Amino acid sequence: MIQVVLFGVYLACLFAQARKNPKGNEKEDGKENKKEAANKQVRNVWQLILLCILGLVMTVAGSSLAVDAASEIAVKLGMSQRLIGLTIVALGTSLPELVTSVTAAKKGKPDIAIGNIVGSNIFNILFVVGISALIHPVTFAEDFRFDSIVSGAAALLLILFCVKDNKLKRWQGILLLAGYGLYFLAIL
Repeated sequence: MIQVVLFGVYLACLFAQARKNPKGNEKEDGKENKKEAANKQVRNVWQLILLCILGLVMTVAGSSLAVDAASEIAVKLGMSQRLIGLTIVALGTSLPELVTSVTAAKKGKPDIAIGNIVGSNIFNILFVVGISALIHPVTFAEDFRFDSIVSGAAALLLILFCVKDNKLKRWQGILLLAGYGLYFLAIL
């Protein structure tokens, strides 16, 4: 319950911040804005709503298939469901975020890339785990303590990297990837 309330507070803060600064930190560049406007495809609101609903239905169906398939893989390979969840399922659920973030970075929209990652993690930790616990108690195995420590350390490292000049450099990204590689080896 506490996580769901914290998620509500987080959303309220985001909406308050958006109301104070509706344009965000976007740079006003007349040429770029005209060019982007010309490239935008105009769609009907109902078409957009239908696409959102279709995407939601496909996400729910896909997540159910992913959980069932991952559990089956774990049983067939004699692996723990935790390991499958931390690797295959995590990769599968993160691929859309990866594609979105890479595309946004290539298009010079780093705020979307970082917002996608940070927002997704806050959403998962506060809302998804909170709602799951409201529906059915979620028990954590002792092994998840290590994962929590690694997650906290990674978040702290990312914050430290970005404090100085608000930029994640290539060597820092390589270091984060190497850290994930070490984590992956540790959980095998």
